Amino acid sequence: MLRLAVTTSSETFERMRDPLSSRDIDVRHLPAKGRTIRLTESPTETFDVGFVYPTRLMEGGALDALHDLPWVNDREAVLTSRNKAGVISALSRANLPVPETTMVSNPVDDDELLAAAESFDGPLVVKPNSTTRGTGIVRVDDPDSLSGVADYLRLVHDYNATGDKSYLLQEFLPDARDYRAMVVDGECVGGVERRLSTEAREDGRWKHNVHRGAVATGVELPDRHRRLAENVAEVLEIPYLGVDLLETENRLVVGETNARPTIDDDAKYDSGFYDRLAALVKRQVE
Repeated sequence: MLRLAVTTSSETFERMRDPLSSRDIDVRHLPAKGRTIRLTESPTETFDVGFVYPTRLMEGGALDALHDLPWVNDREAVLTSRNKAGVISALSRANLPVPETTMVSNPVDDDELLAAAESFDGPLVVKPNSTTRGTGIVRVDDPDSLSGVADYLRLVHDYNATGDKSYLLQEFLPDARDYRAMVVDGECVGGVERRLSTEAREDGRWKHNVHRGAVATGVELPDRHRRLAENVAEVLEIPYLGVDLLETENRLVVGETNARPTIDDDAKYDSGFYDRLAALVKRQVE
């Protein structure tokens, strides 16, 4: 039986373990944080393939060297998806629909920042370039609010240990429906719509991240959404990818991507989801 190293012990690990076990893949946890790692001895537990490269790159580099694993999503895939600006640029160049976006690389003074913001029509979303789960994303409606948020970001970026000193200005799409499409080995295998409760929306909340309280409901994605998600994965060359789609009355755009997408209940995906995932894992060692 093939031994698959998974560096997370959360929902994805628990949900994939039994379905992949029935397909001759033994899912094992390879912790990448909250532990000590002996660098000068061979590891006591061995694996045949890794699932997704660890999100902590330093620990990932050590574990990758110790275990010498092929990964379904390797370091390059994780870095590509994490860089929101790079994703937007690549997709725009490939003529795939994305929100209007400007990257800000600190230090940038208020005059230059406000000049960049003037090119947008309406409210803006300010988002760190490399965070996940909606962390640090703020909606701003006026120049003073934008300057205030920028002040906080400058304080963070002034700290020498902060590696990424960039953020994005992005158009805000009011009342957009939020979808996460899952692509495995080039094929969209289903997806979910992430929805806030009526009460949350009435309270003014607008972030649709599940980690922020939204609920992921399985939906039958239209062909248009599926093809767009597949095109995104092809452009980025990432075999296992979550693609976030935003749909308004007259637009469908790619918001972000995630090379470490959480696996939801299998009922929310196409019937062949785990067959396709298992085939992708096995192909790494063929």
